[in-house]
Amino acid sequence: MQTSRRFFLRSIAASAAAAPFILPSHVWAAPTGPNSKLTLGFIGMGIQMRGLLSTFIGRQDTQVVAICDVDTNRRNAAKKRVDDFYKNSNCDAYHDFREIINRKDIDAVCIATPDHWHAIITLAALRAGKDVYCEKPLTHNIHEAIEVMQAVDKNKRILQTGSMQRSMKEFRIACELVQNGVIGKISHVECQFGDPGRPYDLKAEEAEPGLDWDMWLGPGPVGAYNTELSPRGSDYKHFPHWRTYKEYGGGMVCDWGAHHLDIAQWGLGMDNRGPVEVVPPSDANAKRGCKLVYANGIYVQHGDGFGVHFHGSNGEVKVNRSKFELIVDGKTIAKFDEKKPKPGEKPPKSETSCTAEVQKAEKAFLQNAKIQLYNSKNHISDFMDCVQSRKKPITSEIVGGHSAICCHLMNQSYYNHARIAWDPVKLAFTGGTGNPKWLTREYRGPWTV
Repeated sequence: MQTSRRFFLRSIAASAAAAPFILPSHVWAAPTGPNSKLTLGFIGMGIQMRGLLSTFIGRQDTQVVAICDVDTNRRNAAKKRVDDFYKNSNCDAYHDFREIINRKDIDAVCIATPDHWHAIITLAALRAGKDVYCEKPLTHNIHEAIEVMQAVDKNKRILQTGSMQRSMKEFRIACELVQNGVIGKISHVECQFGDPGRPYDLKAEEAEPGLDWDMWLGPGPVGAYNTELSPRGSDYKHFPHWRTYKEYGGGMVCDWGAHHLDIAQWGLGMDNRGPVEVVPPSDANAKRGCKLVYANGIYVQHGDGFGVHFHGSNGEVKVNRSKFELIVDGKTIAKFDEKKPKPGEKPPKSETSCTAEVQKAEKAFLQNAKIQLYNSKNHISDFMDCVQSRKKPITSEIVGGHSAICCHLMNQSYYNHARIAWDPVKLAFTGGTGNPKWLTREYRGPWTV
């Protein structure tokens, strides 16, 4: 039976290689039963996936059965980690993600590849009847975001975007304060993150042994191997810099911007909509200053500051990870913004904490709040709960897709130093602005969206 199974898997993998997205039209994975374990496949075994794997594998309601990476070192290390945890050798390790997609016994996939692969793998998984947890930003461009949002409902799947700030209390309370009018009428929001993407320009290095560089590049343009994109070994400590380059990521606008613009959207109640205009800075070379303008006149500006900073007619709300501040009528109601100690340093003595300050604001203004936002206490648990209930999770494809579109619109305004008029309902350029090419990219065959 084992030999037959492996022959079957090799056969479908071979057919998939010839036609990557000719998948069965029926839905393979039925909703997970209330007493069964969710079988999972993991794709992209880099530093981000290490943390995700640790969380998923430790749960009683999951079983990790397969991992995939184009790098031999990462692939072998991940398999060993899973096998060691379960004290067996049953985890299958693949070089090609399609082998996981084509397995009928896998219910859901977790995707933590570079951004330029997100949509292709996500769409293949959805069409194969699998639920998806995919890292942010959900897609590499606007066209892909639209395709993913449509595919989730068409295939009746559950998708969670890895924008886990929505499952952190300080961000939820900040957005509830804003939506309940505690700081008055909102005029604008400032979001702090780094530069837009830039063209790939690194020098060629000797290829990493065991890395399939052509498969790593996949739908992206051919670029010279450099360890900054795909670090050597399997235990590197820093996040790779592929995210800096527009060909494979979207700069910090799509990295930290996907987190903070997402919170701005949440606070403004724009989860299923978005801006109507994007205004670039006056200086064509500037890497800060771009504005997303909404139909009600509120704008979100890219700058340097406090993570996400809401400005109202009679107050301010500032929030970042483990940082929070509320000012009402000129008085500071709650504040915690101490820096985390560096490794080896002792934490500073403090009479309060972020948790305490958030609770103080909550108790003062939200005890009988009319607007209560989705309360997720754990991002992975929320995904798992929604796989069972078939309800949309806190960062569904609608949330993740529209937040990604905000990032991509901002980047295109920077890249082309252009004002963009946007229809957030039709998801299209308006008023003769924009260029259809900005919605998508050139895909390297056989990959396409």
